[in-house]
Amino acid sequence: MKKNLTSLVSAIRPLEVVGSIDKEITALECDSRKANAGTLFVAIPGVNVDAHKFIPEVVKAGASAIVCERLPEELTDGVTYIRVESSASALGFIASEWYDNPSYKLHLVGVTGTNGKTTTATLLYEFTRMMGYKTGLFSTVCNYIDGTPVPTTQTTPDQLTLNKLMHEMVESGCEYAFMEVSSHAADQHRIDGLKFAGAIFSNLTRDHLDYHKTVDAYLKAKKRFFDILPADAFALVNADDKAGLVMLQNTAASRHTYSLTRDADFRCKIVESRLNGTSLQINGRDVEVMFTGRFNAYNLLAVYGAARLLGFDEEDVLTKMSMLVPVAGRFQTFASPKGYTAIVDYAHTPDALVNVLNSIRNVIGNGGQVITVVGAGGNRDKGKRPIMAKEACRLSDRLILTSDNPRFEDPNEILSDMIAGLDKDDRTKTVRITDRREAIRTATQFAGPGDVVLIAGKGHENYQEICGVKHHFDDKEVVLDIFKEEE
Repeated sequence: MKKNLTSLVSAIRPLEVVGSIDKEITALECDSRKANAGTLFVAIPGVNVDAHKFIPEVVKAGASAIVCERLPEELTDGVTYIRVESSASALGFIASEWYDNPSYKLHLVGVTGTNGKTTTATLLYEFTRMMGYKTGLFSTVCNYIDGTPVPTTQTTPDQLTLNKLMHEMVESGCEYAFMEVSSHAADQHRIDGLKFAGAIFSNLTRDHLDYHKTVDAYLKAKKRFFDILPADAFALVNADDKAGLVMLQNTAASRHTYSLTRDADFRCKIVESRLNGTSLQINGRDVEVMFTGRFNAYNLLAVYGAARLLGFDEEDVLTKMSMLVPVAGRFQTFASPKGYTAIVDYAHTPDALVNVLNSIRNVIGNGGQVITVVGAGGNRDKGKRPIMAKEACRLSDRLILTSDNPRFEDPNEILSDMIAGLDKDDRTKTVRITDRREAIRTATQFAGPGDVVLIAGKGHENYQEICGVKHHFDDKEVVLDIFKEEE
């Protein structure tokens, strides 16, 4: 691919340009190691490394132009330097122009919030495909170009990857694309330069404070997504979350709400809840869905609202909703030969854990025990660890604390942080088993007919990250292996 630098610069507002912009660019890079002759290199001051320090190496490799926030002390003849306010933001707009603005050729909808992003985005992806449209998906679990999977390492990819994949989506005939928009992505300008047809906000609870430091900064990162929406987009927010209306304060998009408790554009009532499904009433219409829990009622209501705002017929939306199935690792239920139910869920924040456990309690009442297996990730927000343990203990009959993804921390220290949130009575029903496989096995040994074993925290993940190495580990596989032994 080749582009004239003039067209790429026209996509941004440079503060200063040194050198000619009438030249051919043969590659666009933000990784200095990939720069060579003809490259336009964008130097981004990252969280851990400031790429400005690599500008001399990039120039030596033959780069034709540099986008940066600070001009280097020594300028090289023949190299064009383009100074901008934010290199990360500039990369978004340049990447969009480089790939012929693919987001403008798609109905692109972003989903943000602490919980529910994966389920909502994935169900919208599945819905539009059921309706006969080729569709793309950017998800924590996997990216998809229609039916073709593309492995993912981030909830929201970087600017170059996003635009490259959207370009491939357009080339493959996709008309829709749905994207999980993380707070990191909004804060780091990864979504800049994209044209969204709509945005959905699910909720906001404590998460990622290791990065954002405060809940207010976390909220502002989410809100930024809504602040940059165009006037012809829609903004759909959960009116039952106090941050929902905050998202709408400065948006130019048309404003819409959904709710289970108050007046809103899209309303939902839970009629009956079971472990394998729920009877809902949405805007006065009855629909049976294969999902459980109040949190999933919110996710499905967001799907309904977004689908209607995209112009789909109400009857089609309700019919297809009844056919949708749970997303991998999101309240996935497995029936044991011994008569108990195992549930694998990604819940890894206090709020998500409470939502899942409340949903289980609402279905089984006093008819069985709830046995919870949960841990907390290493090198992340330590403040949520004691809170998660306390909430899990409060809503469970037995609690087994175990390892999650310890990363570079000692898993036993993580468990000590969690146990610090428990009082003397809590500890009498709590077991500490560092080995996750053994923790799950022990939980199933405690369980009898009518009981529920919740295995929380990892969901769809098929690995455990220990000291920088990912070892194969899948909660679902462990459960199914145990079931085979029980037969």
